[in-house]
Amino acid sequence: MARAAAQGFVLVINNRPDGEDPSQPSSATIEAAARAAGMNYLHVPVRGGPTQEQVDAVRAAMEGAGGPVLAFCRSGTRSIVTWSIGRAQDGEDRETLVNQGREAGYDLSGVLPA
Repeated sequence: MARAAAQGFVLVINNRPDGEDPSQPSSATIEAAARAAGMNYLHVPVRGGPTQEQVDAVRAAMEGAGGPVLAFCRSGTRSIVTWSIGRAQDGEDRETLVNQGREAGYDLSGVLPA
């Protein structure tokens, strides 16, 4: 978390449910580390595809962050899907989002409405 803060991140969004893997730290542990490093923290655990409530929570947090946001899950897929759905709902061009996903190593073509 200290390295993320040093890189300029101001908010950490954890999209992993607690207990997803026995070796992962708990949300409370990650939150304590993020806050100790001077960052804000939000836990939005996503199982499978995100709900509209989860998309809205991530979108609102990112809009109010005031700087770079580090969102994560086990592979990054749930985080980028949740983010991209929110961006699409805000009117961002589907092709742009699919291309951004591809550049980051994710295929969003089946996730975002045509």
